[in-house]
Amino acid sequence: MAKLSIQYVCSSCGAKAPQMLGRCPVCGEWGTYEEEVVQRGTVSGQRTLLSQHRELPKRIQEIEATEEIRIDMHNGEFNRVLGGGLVPGSLVLLGGEPGIGKSTLALQVLMQQGERKTFYASGEESVRQLKLRAERLAGNAENLFISSETSLERILEQVKELEPEIVVIDSIQTIGTETVEATIGSLTQVRECAARILEFAKTRNIPFIIIGHINKEGSLAGPKVLEHIVDTVLQFEGDQQYMYRILRAQKNRFGSTSEIGIYEMRQEGLREVTNPSELLLSTARDGLSGIAIAAAVEGVRPFLIEVQALVSSAAYGTPQRSSTGFDGRRLNMLLAVLEKRVGFKLLQKDVFLNIAGGLRVQDPAIDLAVLAAVLSSNMDIALDAGTCLCGEVGLAGEIRPVNRIEQRISEAQKLGFRRILLPAEQKVDTKRYAIEIVPVKKVTDAFRILIKN
Repeated sequence: MAKLSIQYVCSSCGAKAPQMLGRCPVCGEWGTYEEEVVQRGTVSGQRTLLSQHRELPKRIQEIEATEEIRIDMHNGEFNRVLGGGLVPGSLVLLGGEPGIGKSTLALQVLMQQGERKTFYASGEESVRQLKLRAERLAGNAENLFISSETSLERILEQVKELEPEIVVIDSIQTIGTETVEATIGSLTQVRECAARILEFAKTRNIPFIIIGHINKEGSLAGPKVLEHIVDTVLQFEGDQQYMYRILRAQKNRFGSTSEIGIYEMRQEGLREVTNPSELLLSTARDGLSGIAIAAAVEGVRPFLIEVQALVSSAAYGTPQRSSTGFDGRRLNMLLAVLEKRVGFKLLQKDVFLNIAGGLRVQDPAIDLAVLAAVLSSNMDIALDAGTCLCGEVGLAGEIRPVNRIEQRISEAQKLGFRRILLPAEQKVDTKRYAIEIVPVKKVTDAFRILIKN
């Protein structure tokens, strides 16, 4: 038998050390080192794909550049985030908070495959529980095979016998391999199982979707090397108090990471939201202060979102700055611009900001709408319900150009808005649109227009 040795691995970055350390010297995190047992003479977590034929290196000009074949998942939002479909032989990691709907999404996607044979292996639920969930979801389950198994060797044997076209493993933290002497869910098991699944997927040309847990910091549990092993990392997020769910790609070797998919959680499963603007905008905002509409873009998808702000006198000595769905540090920067460049004193006032619908938006083009909502709440003046805003705000109070301005204007026009405020430096053919386009250079110019009307 091979001799066993003990090493310590950082759960945050995967750095190794011969002894227990309080702080990782690589990533600087505290208390992240965990003990793992490895076989001497092997490299833990590292595997090389074995091929029957060795190929000599080729010049890059000699290699044919063919378009990647993709599997249509019959789910528009899932295809969008993957970059057009699932690539055969790829390994996809799907993560999210407990109860957010990861297993529901994976099972529903398999049930939408029709005549394509699929396989769902769960180490967390029994086949009876999976059957009850499948009956609740809408789809065709005739060619769906399910199994409740925690042994990786037996799962791979079942895949060899069934020869499915898509495999889902739920979850990677509940699966163990007999070749590693470590408890299921440990760093060694998670890393070794992921490496073996990757090898199997590449050699058999079968795509695998593995579900991963989320730790208390909100990132995928397990070492960072797990994210480096897989081809695609998908994050399924959303507030459980809301019915909307967002699917994002944090890493994608076969497509863009800027696309998002939007779902609505219902009793019969997840419904694709093809036009999020109509669902995210409230119809009862007329006459209410502290509400501004922003034209945002995630990836190539434009949609309008409702930015809500509440400014009130500070009840305690230190004013509060709170934001939901928006970066808190950027909110502080915008409030400083509002005070320095516009002259509004907010030192003794609480400011609360919320992106309606439970979304988390990172598009800087909503800066102008954030300031407009804060201004509206501070002065207790309702903004025009037929006006939307678009523009990034700089530290000098200038409104900077944004990308994909044509898509933003078209989305606002499609939803019946009468006017849109955008950066003056943005080159736009106003004759193409029926909506009124108002260019503004500075924040003060935009405020004059909003308050005047």
